[in-house]
Amino acid sequence: MAGNAETVIPKPAPQDESVLRDAYSQVVVGVAEEVSPAVVNITVVRQETEGAGTGSGLILTPDGYVLTNGHVVFGEQKVQVALNDGQVFSAEIVGVDPPTDTAVLRIGASGLPIARLGDSQALQVGQLVVAIGNPFGFQCTVTTGVVSALGRSLRTSTGRLIENVIQTDAALNPGSSGGPLVNSGGDVVGINTAIIYPAQGICFAIPINTVRRVAGMLIATGKVSRGYVGIICQQVQLHTTVARSLEPKQKSGLVVIEVMPESPAQQAGLNPRDIIVSIGEDSVSNVDDLHRFLDEHPVGKRYTMSILRGSEKIELTVEPQEAPTSEKQ
Repeated sequence: MAGNAETVIPKPAPQDESVLRDAYSQVVVGVAEEVSPAVVNITVVRQETEGAGTGSGLILTPDGYVLTNGHVVFGEQKVQVALNDGQVFSAEIVGVDPPTDTAVLRIGASGLPIARLGDSQALQVGQLVVAIGNPFGFQCTVTTGVVSALGRSLRTSTGRLIENVIQTDAALNPGSSGGPLVNSGGDVVGINTAIIYPAQGICFAIPINTVRRVAGMLIATGKVSRGYVGIICQQVQLHTTVARSLEPKQKSGLVVIEVMPESPAQQAGLNPRDIIVSIGEDSVSNVDDLHRFLDEHPVGKRYTMSILRGSEKIELTVEPQEAPTSEKQ
């Protein structure tokens, strides 16, 4: 009888799960799957009255070198690193560089998964980024956002100024510090370092180009020895006419924001609003260029610094000194 007939609701045809995801989700899922195995959870035991602190880190080499923030392991008594697969290791602090808030740890393991390091200088404002970390101890938490700004300066709780940082709105929370900021191709472009309270969506990461250079020195010698000229500066685009007049041609330089009293820069005659375009034989297009020069060249030696002062190009002579621990560059 028609009244007794069963109504059969057809099942949807099976589909490949990847087809059901939109393009954005596919990118985020792919990045998380690729990078998460190299993200670690760091537990720091300090004085008994302070208890334990947590942070994140990134495996740098298969033989156990791990990147994190300097403030994550500051004042430590005991550091433990938990891998994505649940293994836990005691960690040795190889070195800490407070001016860049970078630290390198070493654990007794081999054959570890690593992430691919990218080029932070190629980042553009508005670009998709993914942050991976362990906020409040929740392992491998993934958040997404965009690059909100580049070339920012960030003063840490210790009073030091970290320059050329990446601003992002990818959500970070306590415990996220030291984890990777990753682009849509799965390349690590920064190490997450700070959030601004009580603002929402204002977070910062150290550019991976800076971290890569600093980590190499920490692994090699346990410290970063750098020259110091005594300025606060940031990248600025050059007027097209000015850019074409330079040899070699360059699109940007460093505008001086502040000159430290009695510094090599002040002694050389450098002023606020001057734009640095070269030092020694090296062009200076960004903060990393200046840092690299000061890292790689001996102190106590005089170098020619080319600057733009208004419409005039001027050459000054600067003699970098050994950087005090609390200074900038």
